[in-house]
Amino acid sequence: MNPFEDMRIFCQVMDSGSFTAAADQLGLSKQFVSRRLMQLEERLGVRLLNRSTRRLDVTPLGQSYYESALRLLSEVEQVEQGIAGQTIEPRGTIRLSAPLSFAVAHLGGLLPVFLQRYRDVTVEVDLSDRPVDLLSEGYDLALRIGVLEDSTLIARRIASIQRVYCASPAYLAERGTPVKPEDLHAHDCLPYGHSRQVQWRFVGQGKPLIVNVTGRMRVNNGELLKDAAIAGMGITYLPTFIVGSALKDGRLVPVLGDFHPEPLTLSAVYPQHRQGSRPVQALIEFLRERLDRTVCILSGDN
Repeated sequence: MNPFEDMRIFCQVMDSGSFTAAADQLGLSKQFVSRRLMQLEERLGVRLLNRSTRRLDVTPLGQSYYESALRLLSEVEQVEQGIAGQTIEPRGTIRLSAPLSFAVAHLGGLLPVFLQRYRDVTVEVDLSDRPVDLLSEGYDLALRIGVLEDSTLIARRIASIQRVYCASPAYLAERGTPVKPEDLHAHDCLPYGHSRQVQWRFVGQGKPLIVNVTGRMRVNNGELLKDAAIAGMGITYLPTFIVGSALKDGRLVPVLGDFHPEPLTLSAVYPQHRQGSRPVQALIEFLRERLDRTVCILSGDN
């Protein structure tokens, strides 16, 4: 019997959402994981999980045990790291999820530098604009842009990202230049996402303003929206790391400059059990160091 190993197994089952996924992450058989948790429940004399053919539901006592186990395991890991010495370099594999356009613009140049600095770290990167489920899909870390949903995940701010409303000179010459947000009702817009009703938020004269916008093209990828705007399809609203070069060379021009939207926040998000992971924390600190030196790194001015 190893209480700490049972805690690790239970926490992995909670994080993964199933015995099968937890067994894959731990490199154990599903039967072994299930048997160890049954033995854990017998030893404690309580039910931690309610099992069914479709899902696992944690009991109130199971949730309490999970939260306490996470704290204890984190403390044990910190003690071991302290004994081993802080001069030991991070080692291990980081499974990272990041937004496609942002990663192409910035991570391609940063990750090789990070890996050169930390020779014993390996990074597996998945690029996707969809919000991945870190726990069930086994990610150690995700980069997310914008407002975060409430969850048990830990979030750390990395940098601020500016956004801009813009269109091609040809489109504005044909359709006119909007001078206030309400003018967008008479324009073709290029909103991000697939929602039938899209709202753009503006800040002017100290108060927020929300405008419903429509257009003939909706895409969940900023690069395609940028290309559509350059082609004269309408007005778009994108981070400057996507449209920065087009603004610089004149293919796009900003509009509604007196109604600047608030910057977005780039956050590093990770599960609680990765709080003590030295590779994960090293990557977060590296990205904060490189991306938050100045906002212009993310604004297309570099």
